[in-house]
Amino acid sequence: MPSVEVRPVRAEDIGRIVEIEKASFKDAYPRSLLENLMTLSPEGFLVAVWEGRIIGYVSSIVERRHTARLVSVAVHPHYRRRGVAWRLMAELVKTLKNKDVDEVLLEVRESNKAAIRLYKSLGFQPRKILQKYYEDGENALVMSLRLKPPSATENL
Repeated sequence: MPSVEVRPVRAEDIGRIVEIEKASFKDAYPRSLLENLMTLSPEGFLVAVWEGRIIGYVSSIVERRHTARLVSVAVHPHYRRRGVAWRLMAELVKTLKNKDVDEVLLEVRESNKAAIRLYKSLGFQPRKILQKYYEDGENALVMSLRLKPPSATENL
């Protein structure tokens, strides 16, 4: 799908993002949370557009000085397995690196092997397991990606 454009989110995108969220997750984030993410971290919220239609998104937020957390990545079911999530994630990593972020963290269901493969293909490494992290009791795998080497002061 070479003609996919990845761009920053716009306020008018929210309706389609909510549709994608609901089509992708049984415990979908509410519209209000997605709107807050757009407001709090617009540079860390990107959409994938194909033929004028939003087909996916990725959202993140910078939590501490130089650490970002991936909040969500989703591609509409009709457009999956075409490299859209990879493009979104790669663009997000580039954006965060340019914003002076040193590390990106994420949590993923242990059973979500496709997402784990995606994250590993981008250089994310498994760090730890969070027991019973999800509402249904499933564990989460915490993964991280260093964008810059740790500074000497971080090790003190």
